[in-house]
Amino acid sequence: MYAVFALFSALFAGLTAILAKRGVRKTDSDVATALRTLVVLVFAWAVAWLAGSVQTLGSISPRSLTFLALSGVATGASWLCYFKSLSLSDVNRVAAVDKSSVVLTALCAMLLLGETERWQLQLACSMLIALGTFLMVEKKQSSAAQGPWLAYALASAVFAALTNILAKYGVAGVESNLATALRTCVVLVFSWGFVLLRGKTPLLRSIDRHEGAFIVLSALATGASWLCYFRALQMGPVTAVVSIDKTSLLFTALFARLFLGERLSRRSAFGLLLLCIGAAVMAIWG
Repeated sequence: MYAVFALFSALFAGLTAILAKRGVRKTDSDVATALRTLVVLVFAWAVAWLAGSVQTLGSISPRSLTFLALSGVATGASWLCYFKSLSLSDVNRVAAVDKSSVVLTALCAMLLLGETERWQLQLACSMLIALGTFLMVEKKQSSAAQGPWLAYALASAVFAALTNILAKYGVAGVESNLATALRTCVVLVFSWGFVLLRGKTPLLRSIDRHEGAFIVLSALATGASWLCYFRALQMGPVTAVVSIDKTSLLFTALFARLFLGERLSRRSAFGLLLLCIGAAVMAIWG
């Protein structure tokens, strides 16, 4: 059953990338991240309240709260880096590097969570994913590819891997919807604190209405993806859940072609194929 939730998480994550790309064409990426977090916060707490899990808030252990808070900080850092990279380059390239976090997650899961039952297969799949990511990161001469996008995308992947491991510790014994809502509170403080520290609050007045609408829609897609993801994470092994979730690249590539006109070269398409094969094998047999 966790595979179904993870697959829906991938679908909504792929949609998030496209909507977010449309929302950061002119809008500052840090401001967009902070605004998205507000929407996700309302969405997450509304779902937690409807699910009746808010009543269990007082029973959460300090250990779980600590790890949820740390995973929230890691998520905030990952978001800031991801949307900065997204504003500098093509969505397919950024998503490919960001989704390589599955390699780091698999390694951390083996070292920290003891998920070593099939470490040889996990290592082989991780190498396949890394190769696929390398093939997708090809140089382009378009203006959209300028800037240090790769450094931001790699940082996003590192923080995303930390999020997965910390969240696995944090969701133990905590209802998944409530865990998502609590983490979002931390992300909110982190993202808005970053905007305040960098003096970007005046930029809020200059946000284009159309881009603002896409930012809100991307936040709703993120909220839906999170709810499915952390439900899956609560039910299944972290390596398998993360691997299925990372197949969102397929949805991202499809949506990018349909709505953004981004075409994959033969090299990138082959890289995407390798990446998805590695993730699928790890999810089924890893």
